[in-house]
Amino acid sequence: MESSNAASKPLEGNIALITGASRGIGLAIARKLAQLGARLSLCARDAARLESAGADLRRNGFDSLTMVADVTHSNEIQKLVERTHRELGPIDILINNAGIGRFGPAHQMSEADWDAVLDTNLKSVFLVTRAVVPGMIERKRGHVVNISSLAGKNAFAGGGIYCASKWGLMGLTTCMAEDLRAHNIRVSAVCPGSVATDFSPHTGRDTSKLLQPEDVAHAVATIVTQAPQSFISEIDLRPTQKP
Repeated sequence: MESSNAASKPLEGNIALITGASRGIGLAIARKLAQLGARLSLCARDAARLESAGADLRRNGFDSLTMVADVTHSNEIQKLVERTHRELGPIDILINNAGIGRFGPAHQMSEADWDAVLDTNLKSVFLVTRAVVPGMIERKRGHVVNISSLAGKNAFAGGGIYCASKWGLMGLTTCMAEDLRAHNIRVSAVCPGSVATDFSPHTGRDTSKLLQPEDVAHAVATIVTQAPQSFISEIDLRPTQKP
């Protein structure tokens, strides 16, 4: 018979690494996984915001390791993974959440815009997953959850660079899932529509009708608490009402 503690904290003993965790969706995921019993390793580029996120979690009784890291650079990722292993233990759950958006007609965007979005939204997932997965393969278990977007499936004016990054992420996620499923590592994508964060402007829209960061966190929790004989490969997430 399952104990009440196991039922209420199904991630007890798991270590979760979350990128882009200083605010918005990343911080909501951190709170949710901590509530389910996971110990957290959080990274972001903004030191002040990251410290604020860590303090917020501590106020709610959730301890976490925080480390400033730019996940577009493999040397910083390696330091992050090594410190997580050293201070918390092997990583069981990887949430690739770091992302940025730059919007406008593709022909009017700069090469720097392209590099910034593709490096953050796509290359970072390749780099962080590559650093974490060997340990998962060795232990024959693990979850990798990539926070994608409905923009990885749907085109919209001004979304050329962003959509390219998310369409690429969907392809990478699907292929990684096939590469790793034989090792009992489950790779999934969460694809939300517009979320009420400061990620992008929502001028003229009713933000109360947008998805909330906690909605995305709930989807992630569903994935990482799935029974071991199967995995949820993808979740599309839309608001009930169109904003």
